[in-house]
Amino acid sequence: MTHFYSAESVTAGHPDKLCDQIADTVLDGCLTLDRNARVACEVLATKGHIVLAGEISTTVMPDLGKLTREALENAGYNPKDFEIESLIHPQSPDIEAAVNDPLDAESDPNAIGAGDQCVVVGYATDETPEMLPLPVVLAHRLTSRLTWACINDGQKRFGPDGKAMVIVEYEDERPVRVARIVVSFQHAPEVDPTDLTELIWQNVILSALKGMPYDDSLELILNPGGHFVLGGPDADTGLTGRKLAVDAYGPFVPTGGGAFSGKDPTKLDRSGAYMARCIAKNLVTSRFARRCQVTLTYAIGMAKPLAVEVDTFGTGLLCEDDCLAVAVQSAFDLTPAGIITELDLQRPIYARTAVGGHFGREDLPWEKLDHTGLLMATLI
Repeated sequence: MTHFYSAESVTAGHPDKLCDQIADTVLDGCLTLDRNARVACEVLATKGHIVLAGEISTTVMPDLGKLTREALENAGYNPKDFEIESLIHPQSPDIEAAVNDPLDAESDPNAIGAGDQCVVVGYATDETPEMLPLPVVLAHRLTSRLTWACINDGQKRFGPDGKAMVIVEYEDERPVRVARIVVSFQHAPEVDPTDLTELIWQNVILSALKGMPYDDSLELILNPGGHFVLGGPDADTGLTGRKLAVDAYGPFVPTGGGAFSGKDPTKLDRSGAYMARCIAKNLVTSRFARRCQVTLTYAIGMAKPLAVEVDTFGTGLLCEDDCLAVAVQSAFDLTPAGIITELDLQRPIYARTAVGGHFGREDLPWEKLDHTGLLMATLI
């Protein structure tokens, strides 16, 4: 059967992604000074204003204004164009107590509880080297190359804001052809966007399509809204966590828990999702399935997950899904402390995850494939 699946991505200069980058830059700044910092930073960006809110408890508070300006500049904006307001306050003592003294781990002095209740989802598929759906991979490639074109354009014809969408044709659940690509790019007011068509085609589209299945029937749509001069926070208010599907797996799997950016690893919305991805990837690499979804459920103040589910969508090769779920609980420590230790998450690695998706880059610790042997030994 033939189906069309889609995914989107946005550039670093998109207002929502700008907020994610600021939040994660603040998180990295806190973890640099105090690896046990508790951070839940939210950011709002609108015309001329950046507002930081949320909860931070740390032994040493970094310069939040400096970190915000750094993130603005890295995303392609002039920090002088924004007033920065901080409304940060310490973490709730109730949440602190729930994390420090988990209800179900009284005998373990090193145990911590989940910082919030959540349902998190991890996914992996063998259809790309990144073990992600092809439309997701290609959408991120496009926005990465669009950002590159903006940075390297000496004539300053591009602005930092932009987005891309990809539609891929599948037959029998395998990708066979890139059918349509939509790219929207911010440009200078004196520039006719149609004059940049060839540049976009050569430096963005063809570069991103390298190794991808496409033919002459590919439909390319550039700036379907017409002129795109006003962009970023000047045109659209940005908020942390509004690009959940872009950050994860597009529309291919449920989004599960809350947003990632701005949260320290005691927040299982983030660290639990990273572990679920690690598990799914190890299961697919071990050839237990061609694609796999792992779902973990946590309650605030409890160390052990309330539920562990594995779904191979009928592609399981060696055993049933419920057997895989049991094996996962034997091969992986799924407590918050275990996840943080296994993935080494109390360090400043988060700002670079805030653009281009949180999955598929081999240098990130949750992408490692070091549990395949243990999974095999557990099941065989």
